Amino acid sequence: MSLEPLVIVLGVVLIVEGIPWFLSPRGTKRMLIELSRLDDRYLRVIGLLFMLAGLLLVYTVKGD
Repeated sequence: MSLEPLVIVLGVVLIVEGIPWFLSPRGTKRMLIELSRLDDRYLRVIGLLFMLAGLLLVYTVKGD
């Protein structure tokens, strides 16, 4: 089994994660400050929703 797809996905994730830092470092810092003020339970729900959305996206594109 090849690790190539996993490495490609990881690379794309790093690119997407780096875009806000490159385009607006100050705005990204402000966003992190605001996120740090949120309740942990709320952040967990947001994380769960992102994971479910990603799973649905992969399932929809991958098919069977």
